[in-house]
Amino acid sequence: MKLYVNVNAPQNGDGTQAHPFRSIQAAARAANPGDEILVAPGVYREAVDPIRAGTEDARITYRSVEPLGAVITGAEPVKNWEPYQGNVWVCRVNNAIFGGYNPYTTFVYGDWYFARADKHTGCVYLNDKAMYETATLADCLKGQIYECSWVPEDSIYKWYTEQNPEGNETVIYANFQGKNPNAENVEINVRRECFFPSRTGVSYITVSGFTITKAATTWAPPAAFQDGMIGPHWSKGWIIEDCDISNSKCAGISLGKYLDPENEHFFTYQHVKSPTQMERDAVCRGQYHGWMKETIGSHIIRRNNIHHCEQGGIIGRMGGVFSIIEDNHIHHINNMMELGGAEIAGIKMHAPIDVIMRRNHIHHSTMGIWCDWEAQGTRLTRNLLHDNQRPAFAKTLAGGMMSQDIFVEVSHGPTLIDHNIMLSEVSLRLATQGVALVHNLICGAFTCVDGGTGWRYTPYHIPHRTEVMGFMTILHGDDRFYNNIFLQKWPAEDVIIPHDSDDGFDSENRQSGTWMFDAFPTYEEWIAQFDFTRPPDMGKLEPVHFGHLPVWSQGNVYLSGAKACKNEVGGLVRGGDPGDVRVELVEKEGRYYLDTNLYDLLEDFTVSMVHTDTLGMAFEPAQKFENTDGTPIRFCRDYFGLERSGAVLPGPFADPAVAKRQL
Repeated sequence: MKLYVNVNAPQNGDGTQAHPFRSIQAAARAANPGDEILVAPGVYREAVDPIRAGTEDARITYRSVEPLGAVITGAEPVKNWEPYQGNVWVCRVNNAIFGGYNPYTTFVYGDWYFARADKHTGCVYLNDKAMYETATLADCLKGQIYECSWVPEDSIYKWYTEQNPEGNETVIYANFQGKNPNAENVEINVRRECFFPSRTGVSYITVSGFTITKAATTWAPPAAFQDGMIGPHWSKGWIIEDCDISNSKCAGISLGKYLDPENEHFFTYQHVKSPTQMERDAVCRGQYHGWMKETIGSHIIRRNNIHHCEQGGIIGRMGGVFSIIEDNHIHHINNMMELGGAEIAGIKMHAPIDVIMRRNHIHHSTMGIWCDWEAQGTRLTRNLLHDNQRPAFAKTLAGGMMSQDIFVEVSHGPTLIDHNIMLSEVSLRLATQGVALVHNLICGAFTCVDGGTGWRYTPYHIPHRTEVMGFMTILHGDDRFYNNIFLQKWPAEDVIIPHDSDDGFDSENRQSGTWMFDAFPTYEEWIAQFDFTRPPDMGKLEPVHFGHLPVWSQGNVYLSGAKACKNEVGGLVRGGDPGDVRVELVEKEGRYYLDTNLYDLLEDFTVSMVHTDTLGMAFEPAQKFENTDGTPIRFCRDYFGLERSGAVLPGPFADPAVAKRQL
């Protein structure tokens, strides 16, 4: 059955084509499994709460009949601005408009939030651009550049809020820098979400072709309820496709955790258990609350344009398992630099078990992809990542996060990273183990190798399931590097990272290559520590059980000063002036191309084909680097999906002739 919606209809109808509903929510109340809701172009100022679930064979589909023509927004226009002083205007908003959730009394704050907690979940938008919040009216009046912003020219547009209890009003002051707000498009966040079920288990929903924008989402750490402007809320089988998703105060799409009152920002408000302990609790409590392959995850997030969100483009703990995230353009995430904490990235997923992230284009974000805890069976393949680094002119935010293309943290693997193009200053932060990198182009450094984990016991799982098999701290190693090209594109000198507390600094690596694994054993060296000819001695073996795991490195290419580890097998190390190698990303009319002479320098160097048996098993879960259905992988197709035939070249391309194709 088809149900029709048109916000511009003269009156609310019965959902027929002749008499459409005027709101998407009215259609949601009427929809049953198998129904398709067709939404006409227009601005829908509502928070859609899907009522019924579809089924695997009869989904409920919400579709914008004109691509991106139907706009679901959490904002409302404001036209009652009055001059206050200088460039600053003031408006008064009756708090009744917010219902039970006032974004202008709710701060972005919680577990793993490190910046100063003085930003509200509300926001003011001038012509679809978020303005910058100030902590004082005086700063709003000054309208000065915010030094941490990645877009300083936008940061002079300020707003400040306070409450008027006597009038039950939210008072908002805004510096429009000479513009008349009553003649411009000025909106404020009113609703917390745009398209999000209020209850869990609303499965098999498709959302296709909408513009989704401007909502007062909350900070979404792993041991808390994680909302986004749109998301499935702890259910199964959603498809979110072909949408434009922007201007979330925190998260654009949430594939994350349900509300568990007994573990909601527990560390922030009670302090008595460490935040990592509460994450372990969240995993185990999640299983009690239905975290199973049969009931949670298996979503598809594809072909979306996700941008200008200030915590993350896509976030989620546990709820995104077994999902596919593909062909999305994710960019300009956390560029305002108003928020800082350990949940910020283009994609930030906790426990992305058997999640495939492929063919995504991620750039100009504080970091690209962050797989945190239990990246078991996770595969990152054929992604283009670049400019995921703080601009040189921007001041470091106290409590802000470090930048890199990919961050894998405290996981036991197997985590597979293959055929990606990583062009940022830092390619990969490796505070983890059990990672395989195959056929990547890596222009930046590895950081945090053999560090950044502490004694954080983290779970590993029954292969291709959510059930916990065990817990172990991170030993580091158990990594594989095959057929990658490493390039020293950026300056090789260490970078100084000041501590937020002003009590010192850290020195962070910028030297490309695998050289930092020199201290790790080969497999032969590691296994020789276990003498199988005599009965085991637990005391003598304890240092081995808690020592580094082996590392494999074979068939890699190191150019322009990138350094190989001492145990590299069959690799190619070619020095020379960095200017001899050209790897530049070129944009032409919104399309991206790689301008490179890489393959001219390789001459006749070739490598061996890699497959699942080459990579072996991740140590702790005893799981192979394989497809999510348990079948083996043969790395016979390149970045473009072209089949390798004959001689195998290192890096992401099968044929030098196609290296300059549109990416």
